Amino acid sequence: MVKESRVDVLIIGAGPSGLMCANALAGAGVDFRIIDNRPVGVPAGQADGIQPRTIEVLQSYGLAEPLLKDGAQMHLCAFYNPGPNGGIERTGRAADVTAPTARYPFKITIAQGTIETLFIDSLKSQGITVDRPIVPSSLEISQDPEELLDPSSYPVKVVLDHILPSDAAPEQEIVHAKYVVGADGAHSWVRKTLGISMDGEQTDYIWGVIDFIPDTDFPDIRNRTAIHSSNGSCMIIPREGDKVRFYLQMSPKDVMDPETGRVDKYKASAEKLIEVARKTFYPYTVNEPKEVDWCSIYIIGQRVASRFSTHERVFIAGDACHTHSPKAGQGMNASMNDTHNLAWKLAQVLRGRADISLLKTYELERQKYAQDLIDFDREFSALFSGKPRTSENEEGVTHEEFLRAFQASGGFSSGIGVHYMPSAIVETTHQGCAPEIIIGQRMLPQIFVRAADARPIEIQDMLPSDTRFKLLLFVGLLTPEQLTKVRRLAEELQLPTSFLQKYNYPAQGKAQSMFDIISITAGNKDDVNFLDLPPIFRTHWSKVLIDDTDVTGRLGGGAYPKFGIDKKEITMVVVRPDGYVGMIAPSNALESIDKYFGSFLIGNESGGVAP
Repeated sequence: MVKESRVDVLIIGAGPSGLMCANALAGAGVDFRIIDNRPVGVPAGQADGIQPRTIEVLQSYGLAEPLLKDGAQMHLCAFYNPGPNGGIERTGRAADVTAPTARYPFKITIAQGTIETLFIDSLKSQGITVDRPIVPSSLEISQDPEELLDPSSYPVKVVLDHILPSDAAPEQEIVHAKYVVGADGAHSWVRKTLGISMDGEQTDYIWGVIDFIPDTDFPDIRNRTAIHSSNGSCMIIPREGDKVRFYLQMSPKDVMDPETGRVDKYKASAEKLIEVARKTFYPYTVNEPKEVDWCSIYIIGQRVASRFSTHERVFIAGDACHTHSPKAGQGMNASMNDTHNLAWKLAQVLRGRADISLLKTYELERQKYAQDLIDFDREFSALFSGKPRTSENEEGVTHEEFLRAFQASGGFSSGIGVHYMPSAIVETTHQGCAPEIIIGQRMLPQIFVRAADARPIEIQDMLPSDTRFKLLLFVGLLTPEQLTKVRRLAEELQLPTSFLQKYNYPAQGKAQSMFDIISITAGNKDDVNFLDLPPIFRTHWSKVLIDDTDVTGRLGGGAYPKFGIDKKEITMVVVRPDGYVGMIAPSNALESIDKYFGSFLIGNESGGVAP
């Protein structure tokens, strides 16, 4: 008898993208399973860079601390170019992260396996494990339009093969799922089964990569370093402990099989890569490595999937829908942020609180981002893989050109500059109320002082990824006149017709309520009495903040002018569950907030509940 089961979400693939999805769904109390074809996770190598925005995202799930403690941090980037004596020389240094609003102004490097373990341990603490080794063998989606639009249906049928330790035939299982997430890597079985094409091209650039403990007199070995030499380019990425990663440009003759014309991975031995490094690093020496952890070789391919879902029932995420060069350090970051974008949408649809059309915004937002990423990567890779300008090569890449591209791309490569375009969940009409809080970008980091106990609080730490919409209520300077306006707004929000009553839901088990209100006043911490605010705007003593400095005078203050918010008005900032600003509105435009939520949320039947 073949075993049959039902599940709300089946995640195929337990790399960073699949595990991010699993962890987010687990936190939301969603019924899911995650499977993987590998008996164990990644032992060594693979992706290793965590960008500043990804650190913020991991922090929103309570997972950033171990990475901040154990990972290597890259604060500085050094640049080397051909010198007059035939070798390389340093031509400059710059901050590695150039995005001015980064909460964490550095990148972290740590093994992909460590990041996967972080998620796996988090899941284990909630009683969830990855089912492995399991391989999907068939996938069918119902063609019935009614069934596809029915949120309670299970229109996806997946046959799974449980791989047994002996040579015995695999045991089969049939899973009926409401949704499937294919996070199964660059050679995605899910993508191929759905017939989704990858659009883009393979470049001619061949790169070797090696993780090892170096023995060298190179002065910038612990900084991210971009080397352009007459022998090819190299990127140095310092790693956790004493390890370092080299990305080395290879010449085709070193790694091609002359008979097949294809790259022969066996030609990229550690000895070969170190030999290439020696030529590139001259006049500095690179001695025999103390220890080699991992090495590989690849050709840069830059491709994006033609679509990211089929009928909004089967989705692909991570490397399954975009591939690019690893040197800008985007792969794992883009992959984890794909499912960070998708998970809260799945959770709200499965709870019956959001319309199934909300799921269309996943492809809308992440496909455009992936395409922008490929365009950025194409330019960055060409500059990095290009020959440097020398007296013999007037057409080459200059240090200034490379540095300009490096700094211009800072917002993008750090993940800080991700900007989602207007859609059902990005409404830009009232951008003028807070010109510096960009609708469609992540909520800016900013320290406020908590009204109840004067403790400095980072606003991003008030925005956990818990599927709730956060309403940041900038209530202004609480003069008697302003308090009258604030009380009037509280009364309006308590009417059964207000969005706060129509679309809120009580917490049920792990499913949080829909809204979390955080009030932010202007003024001095010595003068503000947070109990002056109506109870609906202070649902807990910790939910009222003041735009003032802390007791040392060093932290916080200046947010109202920095964001361009008028202290005499009441400004509402809606932050989506993934930390991105969905809309902004003045207090006299409640109908536009109502329209915003009404476009994708399903009203509750109970006539409203308090947040």
